[in-house]
Amino acid sequence: MQLHFSHSMRSITISSNNGFTDLMKIKVAARHISYRTIFHTILILAFLLPFVFILTALVTLEGVNKCSSIDCLGRRLGPKLLGRGDDADRFLRDFHKIISQVESEEVPDDLKLPDNFKQLVSEMKSNKYKAKDFALILKGMVRQLTMERSEREIRESKFQELMNKHFAATSVPKGIHCLSLRLTDEYSSNAHARKQLPSPELLPVLSDNSYHHFIVSTDNILAASVVVNSAIRSSLRPEKIVFHVITDKKTYAGMHSWFALNPISPSIVEVKGIHQFDWLTRDNVPVLEAVENHNGVRDYYHGNHLAGANLSVTSPRMFASKLQARSPKYISLLNHLRIYLPELFPNLDKVVFLDDDIVIQRDLSPLWDIDLGGKVNGAVETCKGEDSWVMGKRFKIYFNFSHPLVAKSLDPEECAWAFGMNIFDLREWRKTNIRETYHAWLKELGTLPPALIAFRGHVQPIDPSWHMLGLGYQQNTSIESVKKAAVIHYNGQAKPWLEIGYEHLRPFWSKYVNYSNDFVSSCHILEP
Repeated sequence: MQLHFSHSMRSITISSNNGFTDLMKIKVAARHISYRTIFHTILILAFLLPFVFILTALVTLEGVNKCSSIDCLGRRLGPKLLGRGDDADRFLRDFHKIISQVESEEVPDDLKLPDNFKQLVSEMKSNKYKAKDFALILKGMVRQLTMERSEREIRESKFQELMNKHFAATSVPKGIHCLSLRLTDEYSSNAHARKQLPSPELLPVLSDNSYHHFIVSTDNILAASVVVNSAIRSSLRPEKIVFHVITDKKTYAGMHSWFALNPISPSIVEVKGIHQFDWLTRDNVPVLEAVENHNGVRDYYHGNHLAGANLSVTSPRMFASKLQARSPKYISLLNHLRIYLPELFPNLDKVVFLDDDIVIQRDLSPLWDIDLGGKVNGAVETCKGEDSWVMGKRFKIYFNFSHPLVAKSLDPEECAWAFGMNIFDLREWRKTNIRETYHAWLKELGTLPPALIAFRGHVQPIDPSWHMLGLGYQQNTSIESVKKAAVIHYNGQAKPWLEIGYEHLRPFWSKYVNYSNDFVSSCHILEP
């Protein structure tokens, strides 16, 4: 606020600090000024000046302080008018200056950071830190929290990716579903698709032990065709091969149509549905009741596996292995059939059981000459090998050792062995209680794989070159090792008939698919 007196002293002007706004102008008498006039003038000024001060402040600070009351203006302007300034503003300016300086500095590696925010506050109260030290510690803690958050988000994303792959692996691709539907329709309308397999004159061969008998249990028609085709094309004596393809009731017509319309001569194929085995009754197969009635079994295989997992102590590899062990296929009777082979094929002495996600690349007839030393099951062990991801499977991967019976009966470090390509001596098997042990553990646990327990003491390890595992686990599989293996196994989630299958590994499987076949081409089966 400024006061301006005219040269003639006849007027007084009160204006704002910038000099542009005249707030009041007082004219004085032209010639004679009495003491009484001066006295009245001073009284008027004493009365008006406080209001002029407030108006000036409003004009100056409007739009900046956003104060709408006299009290607010007093609190803000009072200390400044008294020369004290705003301590809080000054502190913030100083602290901001220190933060700006520290921003360009590196946090020392040996700087000890508080364990948590509570400790930081406690140490601040004891005046332990200088301003710059506090700024560095604050920067270090922010960086640490950011890194921990990023690591946690990456880890959670990895587990979610594994879950998504798990669900993708358990789905049925549209092309394979189409193939089954078309072949089923063909069975009902085409007599050639219903012809007897094998022909009546070849029926005695189905129980002739001079032949090499392979058994495949699956509801995937395309996968079954690859297993059969690869075995025949790799065999030195295909005329000695007999394939027993077992499927469920809903897939039987389509599976029969495929092999009836695509003969595998000179080899022999038999297609049977589960419903065609008289021995498979509820009395003989308590697995059916155990799987259907055990509480939590369905959730165990179909539930949200992320919800019950302690992700903070579980590695992604361990979680992937547990997901593999929780595949919904394990509650399918087709998966349990292998435990009943001696009863389903009472006249056979030795068979090779094959999963539907394998490819045969070498003649397998020498398998029948392997001496199992009185054991029942010839299999590759899965705890020995250079690839710890695939060949590092021990019992602790498959079983819940918090279960008291499991902890009491099993060794978590015991070596597991692989299903997928197994030589079974059915004669020796019939002398054991493997089936009863299997039923007992399935009833007790309600989960799989009880076969690992049931066959304990009955497994003869065979050379790993016969059975290479893991083509469905990881993409960095050695191509040279794949080429040398007799049987390659796409165990894992990345099946070669799925979009998530590994592109560079799919050709080893797809070369046995006849993409020119009318049914295959019309269903747009995934090509390499």
